[in-house]
Amino acid sequence: MNYAFPPAPVVTLDAMSSNPFPVRRIFCVGQNYADHAREMGSAPDTEPFFFMKPASAILRNNSVLPYPPGTTDLQPEVELVVALHKGGKHIPTGKVDDDYVFGYAVGLDMTRRDLQRAAREKGQPWEMAKAFDHSAPCTAITPEFYSGTIARGKVELKVNGQIRQSADVGDMLWKIPQIVHFLSNQVELFPGDLLFTGTPAGVGPVVKGDVIEATVAGLEPLIITIG
Repeated sequence: MNYAFPPAPVVTLDAMSSNPFPVRRIFCVGQNYADHAREMGSAPDTEPFFFMKPASAILRNNSVLPYPPGTTDLQPEVELVVALHKGGKHIPTGKVDDDYVFGYAVGLDMTRRDLQRAAREKGQPWEMAKAFDHSAPCTAITPEFYSGTIARGKVELKVNGQIRQSADVGDMLWKIPQIVHFLSNQVELFPGDLLFTGTPAGVGPVVKGDVIEATVAGLEPLIITIG
């Protein structure tokens, strides 16, 4: 196949002893912890809502994230990431953990909060607040056969060693099977899709030189420096 120009390389994440995991799309769940919804000035929703980031937004672990243009309020949000190795439509909740989940990772939903607030006030989309370059730092994936199904466990974010966010994965309003079910009722899911499952309360700004450590119990920690 000849193209007008060379196509972009496939974005991948390491996956422990497995072959690299090819990232197809990134879906994010908004306000999936009640305390975070409240700190954003909202009541918890009656069903999940989603936004997206491009696969090219992935930033590998132990990297420097250049402070992005157009903002003075860059905020990290720690999240459990779910990697799918099987797709489909209208996926039943009872089949998700055993049949669809390849593994788990720790991710950051980097947010230009000032741009997000301005967009919300105008009723405009969030893309430029959420889907900018390097806005999805992520660890290597731990396959589920190593970790087991993750339904509980501490999720935490530290900045320069100080705790900003701390909660339990079990506090999510919408658990992983429900997230996959709801999303697959709206779009067809495919192998390689990543699901960022939401963040707890405690979000706040970071500046150049800050070191972010994001953790989920049982998974590789994510360490990113703001450059």
